[in-house]
Amino acid sequence: MKSGRASVVAAAALAASLLIPGGTSGQTYPRTELTAQVDELFAEWDTEDAPGAAVGVFWDGRIVYARGFGVANLDYGIPITPQSVLRIGSISKQFVAICIAILAEQGRLSFDDDIRAYLPEMPDYGEPITIRHLLHHTSGIREYLTLVDLIGRPEGSVFGYTTRELVELLARQQALDFDPGDRFSYSNSGYFLLAEIVTRVSGVRASAFARENVFDPLGMSHTRFYDDPNAIIPNQALGYSPTPESGYRLDILRSDVIGDLGVITTVEDLLQWDSNFYKNELGGGTNDLIATMFTRGRTKAGEELSYALGLEFGSYRGLSTMGHGGSAVGYVAEFLQFPEQKFSVVVLSNLSSFRPARLARQVADLYLADQFTEPRPSDGQARPRPAPPEGITLSIAELEAFVGDFYSEELDFAYAFDVREGSLHLELRGDLMKLVPHPDDRFAWGRRQLSFVRDESGAVSGFALNAGNVQGLRFRKVAGRVP
Repeated sequence: MKSGRASVVAAAALAASLLIPGGTSGQTYPRTELTAQVDELFAEWDTEDAPGAAVGVFWDGRIVYARGFGVANLDYGIPITPQSVLRIGSISKQFVAICIAILAEQGRLSFDDDIRAYLPEMPDYGEPITIRHLLHHTSGIREYLTLVDLIGRPEGSVFGYTTRELVELLARQQALDFDPGDRFSYSNSGYFLLAEIVTRVSGVRASAFARENVFDPLGMSHTRFYDDPNAIIPNQALGYSPTPESGYRLDILRSDVIGDLGVITTVEDLLQWDSNFYKNELGGGTNDLIATMFTRGRTKAGEELSYALGLEFGSYRGLSTMGHGGSAVGYVAEFLQFPEQKFSVVVLSNLSSFRPARLARQVADLYLADQFTEPRPSDGQARPRPAPPEGITLSIAELEAFVGDFYSEELDFAYAFDVREGSLHLELRGDLMKLVPHPDDRFAWGRRQLSFVRDESGAVSGFALNAGNVQGLRFRKVAGRVP
């Protein structure tokens, strides 16, 4: 290994007289020649009137950079600091994964158990879905974020949804996206169900189990699974999204759902979690628990996945990486780790349009400059989504054949269709969606597709809905209006 780490750490020690204020706790961090360069990367968000981010750099078990940029609460102009508490979205998955690993270490469950042993309400799909399938995103269970969107209750909406409602929704699904173990498909549903398994096996809420077995032992005093939307959280940074008027709107979750998301934490607390990967203090206290966390999944065909237990393994510029990104409405985050260098970058933002992954890599470019073996890749340009195909024209009489209410047992929800202003519209929780007609009784609703079917008399009797990985949701026409 090259000597870059030693040289930077030494520089940090020599420059200890120049200190970066840590925030409300009074903690300070060493200032090095790289500090100003990191500051410059985030200068755009170094304002007093916009959301921003908390940034931390960890090296060999200590913080070598920590600073907040922007505002945690726009109502009162409270600044973001390294002690600000933010949601970390899907980075939460590694915390519920280690709870499952601890329960397995205690002999209270096995990764190869059928999930129906703990979730008996889930359907029997003919082939067992195991806890291991959930951990490695190979279960085939439909994505709950798509399902709640289809009933007009997307993440962050005013309608919200509860843990109980999500369990019931997933239990009503009559089909999988694919057979368990066939392939990898990132699934929030799987990690949500893992949290429910933790609750049912441990006998306490998953949030309480995580606090007792993970957060408290590591001294992560400002970290928790946020499963009480009404809880008061000191130093919480509120989430925001940009508006078309060049301003911001509050964008926060109104749900008790955890597992796939739900952890709130600080830059300083995440140092304790990061350090535990190198010297484990959880469970039985051996590194066997960490080896379990690092074990990658495999498909039935034997293909090794890049995903382990809430951790994505990869490489950047010739160095091995692990970590995860996250988003939760008005929050986005990145946790980028270089395990061989014991170096990590954390970026926690309270602005939905922030791009933390790119900035985390740029921070790593500065600190690990003399250790990379490959050039920095170009950011490139995002590929534009192809425009949906143009539709056909149907007469009012033709469109009226599709008018009525259609009910899905899997969603336990009805869609109401009417003809308005010469087009077929779907009314969904008070909002009107214009549908574009296509040949063979097919309609497009954004990127969703509805394929209507007719009975022997030629009357429209139902349709199948396809939306991303969720394919073949069945709706049947019902008499009268569904309340």
